[in-house]
Amino acid sequence: MKSKQVSIICNGIRKRVPIGTRLADAFFVDTPCAGHGTCGKCKVIATGDLSEMSAAERAHLTERECADGVRLACFTFIMGECTVQDLHATGKTEILTGGVRADLTLCPTFLHYGAAIDIGTTTVAAKVFDVNGICLADTACLNPQIGFGADVISRIEAALDGKQQALADAVRGALNDALCTLKEALPQNGEIDRIVITGNTAMLHLLTLTATEPLSHAPFQAKRLFGETLSARDLGLVDAAEGATVYLPPCISAFIGADTTCALLASGICRDTKTALLADIGTNGEMALWREGHLTVCSTAAGPAFEGVGISMGMRATAGAVNAVAIVNGRLHATTVGDLPPVGICGSGLVDAVACLLELEELDESGYLADERIAVAPPVYLTSQDIRALQPAKSAISSGILTMLDARGCTVEDVESFCVAGCFGSYLNLSHAERIGLIPKGLSPKAKVIGNAAIEGAAMLLLDKRAADEADRIAREAQLLELATNPVFADAFMANMLF
Repeated sequence: MKSKQVSIICNGIRKRVPIGTRLADAFFVDTPCAGHGTCGKCKVIATGDLSEMSAAERAHLTERECADGVRLACFTFIMGECTVQDLHATGKTEILTGGVRADLTLCPTFLHYGAAIDIGTTTVAAKVFDVNGICLADTACLNPQIGFGADVISRIEAALDGKQQALADAVRGALNDALCTLKEALPQNGEIDRIVITGNTAMLHLLTLTATEPLSHAPFQAKRLFGETLSARDLGLVDAAEGATVYLPPCISAFIGADTTCALLASGICRDTKTALLADIGTNGEMALWREGHLTVCSTAAGPAFEGVGISMGMRATAGAVNAVAIVNGRLHATTVGDLPPVGICGSGLVDAVACLLELEELDESGYLADERIAVAPPVYLTSQDIRALQPAKSAISSGILTMLDARGCTVEDVESFCVAGCFGSYLNLSHAERIGLIPKGLSPKAKVIGNAAIEGAAMLLLDKRAADEADRIAREAQLLELATNPVFADAFMANMLF
């Protein structure tokens, strides 16, 4: 017997769901703890016929939030008609115009229009190109798989818990929405007949309904390393042209994916004679070192602190997030996303705030905070626990870099170029990152921020048939450095916990 359905409104969209559905399951809302009710981040404004607030839910909310109708989506169940609004909903995806890649040799893999897509753990980004290499539009949206957890491990666990089809459906829906949005920029009847989709190894496994079980335990092996061409229809991409194909670039290992391959392709460091580093700093830090014609790669689990998870007032870089902090007249001065009143702090703001507290000597090198909690931009504050959550995250990145340099017999002084890739890296104050030990001392003057290099590499694979050979060579010849059992990494990790 089917459950009785009820009409609700989520973020302005009416839909029908069974009575008894959890709010977190009714629409995609940020649930960094995978809906286990431990982080208190999935706050929504909810009114109507809802379950009573439990003591466990109330413990995560202030009296003012309770009075204003704030609920936690993972605790609250739909009992009848209701209206729900995500506090951080960003609305419809936006089309942004692009230009021509002046340095690109054109030899397109498509007939009419092609799309390059990066499935990030947090964000899905997409671009559409014509045969002249002109980017007609790009768009980005939240990866809806975030409803199953903020990080890769949470989503692998969800897949093993019987939710693999739901995870695939979620990201495929986001890809179709992106393709539909991109098509709005095309001439009438314009069709996308070729797509390159990059992402980390787990994201591509989830997209293709490939078993993630081997990724969940030692020795952490991938079922597939891709480098494959598939049918768009087989991946459920109905907004591509009939007969459209999808290329999934090669991954290097279980935790160094096609996004790293594409970033290396876009950076060009493997076509140079310089000793060069590349780092994608985030929840899963991927790093690569090119030296004397050899490529060494490694991956380190920094954890989700840079996404705001485990930070008392942490959040993604959405409206009202403190995203930059400086010292002005001897005091902290913060700016926020959208110049709105501060409601939380995102990763770049966290790095800045800690660097400034060190300069003001309100925080010492051990991580001891003078006060149990300190205001960054009232009502936003940091606590001693927040500092402790940041220390292993920043140490994992810097220790991974230093271990890789040691393995190749070189030092920071030998590095001639340092490419910082990824969305988070694009907003980092690298001097502050160096000050707190997120990157080793001496690297910031050599740094070049290259943004979302993964999607730029995907675009190269779309616009130049010959780029696939280089991507295959990168993935095939890269030498994987395992950090988990490396004594140099273990020693460096303990030492780099200090600021």
